[in-house]
Amino acid sequence: MSRFSSLVTGHWSLVIALIAIALAAAPAAHASRVKDLTQVEGSRDNQLVGYGLVVGLAGDGDSNAVTTLRSVANALQRYGITVAPDQVKAKNVAAVMITADIAAFMKNGSRIDVTVASLGDAKSLQGGVLLQTPLVGADGRVYAVAQGPIAVGGFIGGSGGPGGATVQKNHPTVGQISNGAIVEREIPATFVRDGILSLQLRNPDFTSASRMAKAINALFPAAASASDAASISVKLPERYAGHEVAFLADVGAIEVTPDSNARVVINERTGTIVATSTVHISKVAISHGSLVINVTSNLDVSQPNALSKGGQTAVTESTQTTVVEKKGRLVVVEDLPTVDRLAAGLNALGVSTREMMSIFQTLKRAGALQAELVIN
Repeated sequence: MSRFSSLVTGHWSLVIALIAIALAAAPAAHASRVKDLTQVEGSRDNQLVGYGLVVGLAGDGDSNAVTTLRSVANALQRYGITVAPDQVKAKNVAAVMITADIAAFMKNGSRIDVTVASLGDAKSLQGGVLLQTPLVGADGRVYAVAQGPIAVGGFIGGSGGPGGATVQKNHPTVGQISNGAIVEREIPATFVRDGILSLQLRNPDFTSASRMAKAINALFPAAASASDAASISVKLPERYAGHEVAFLADVGAIEVTPDSNARVVINERTGTIVATSTVHISKVAISHGSLVINVTSNLDVSQPNALSKGGQTAVTESTQTTVVEKKGRLVVVEDLPTVDRLAAGLNALGVSTREMMSIFQTLKRAGALQAELVIN
């Protein structure tokens, strides 16, 4: 072999070796970090709840409910003002319930978000301010105190009442206070017991649990074992003794490709359809038609003639009903092994989202939908 041939052969060997190293170092397709797929046992959130008053509602508050009036009287008494409940007006005040989730490891002085919801018949919480309210846990102990102005995502306008021009968007009786509560008591959390920690999958699955245990063992040999579809026990290596946080950080950075079940989730209230990538449909023939009924009611005014005697003006009502049924056609849908082809096949039928929901339900009953169907 000549020297030139040897140089070329050596060059390509080096290139192939670099490509092999690059492919080995590249992350797996669709892989996720362990910390994004699991939570550590003992580090869960806890729910808090409280009862309070929102003031400054500019006439949109409770309509003198007994509980609200007594709450206002009690609140004033704490400031040295004694007033009977029947002497208080509650139109600018609303009784509310406050809820919040406090995460593990939250220290004293940390802030958490709270949700405020009207308890009585207040029209809106827009522009209101929540008075200082203690938030208690399931054990009855106070863990945080909430207070602050409320941000409401909806609004209400108009005079209201039957036939009135009232416009409402979203729920003006529910609002948020970002960083509205200060943590006053830390909830103790222990995540390592006897040198073992437990990872809990957010979406339990036997395949995902087995893959995750193998991925952890590849970096920390014989450290992990899947107990069931949702739990993985991980033994703390000796070199990480006293450095549990560093070990959890290294384990959380390991990438795993989780498995997902074939599932179609339908939310009939919002018209949302979500399908996982493993959904497929067997070959079927589909015919779908829709029936549209319009009912129109009009009010007319009937007036007597100019020279009539005893005639009176009267309001008459007329109703018109129309029925339109679209013609359906039978369409053969071939095997759709991927969610991309499934979406293209259903879009080719020219149906709306809500019509697509009924098609999915019928496909499931026909045995052609090879996936779990969840309807909310």
